[in-house]
Amino acid sequence: MRKKGNIYEHSIDLKNISIKNASRDNFIEKLEKIPYRGYTVENISDGRKIVITKPGGKNIFGAIKIEDYMVWIYNPVKKTLWRISHKDIYKDLEDKGRNNPEDTVKIICGLERVYKGEEPENVLKENEYNYTCGEKPEVLFKAYKWIWGQEDINYPKGFGRRMSYEGLTKKNNETIKTGEGILDLKNKFKKVKL
Repeated sequence: MRKKGNIYEHSIDLKNISIKNASRDNFIEKLEKIPYRGYTVENISDGRKIVITKPGGKNIFGAIKIEDYMVWIYNPVKKTLWRISHKDIYKDLEDKGRNNPEDTVKIICGLERVYKGEEPENVLKENEYNYTCGEKPEVLFKAYKWIWGQEDINYPKGFGRRMSYEGLTKKNNETIKTGEGILDLKNKFKKVKL
């Protein structure tokens, strides 16, 4: 993608739509009914899907990140879209860790493999991941694959995925540990004696 002023060179998948410009309320009602557009990027064994919508519209320090996208979990039966986030996954892992720290550490080790570039399906084939609450490990692995890609786009130069995994942030051009990374949870739960 190249940018020239406010013009972007990038392919786009278009679908024709026609809405008559009628009364304001009627026009708004029809606009609100336009279906969302996105890409299915992962299938989940329970029928849900990981989807991305692009562009995502991330604004970082006043600059719109055009290549950004949003990560969703789509339930085609309920017709719901859940914009899953690092905070959602972190809380899910915290809850899992309170119930079973040992199994949670194993799940986080699987996430580490995805973080380092392995495909979630391969990680899932090689191990069985037990959990007592929250989302299936499969969902966490597949969602994080795409969340980490999103973070790498939005925060380049190797800092992106490190933010959520290692718990890093930048303040006044200084890298600071937040203590809220996936790695922090792993270390916390490894110390728990059963």
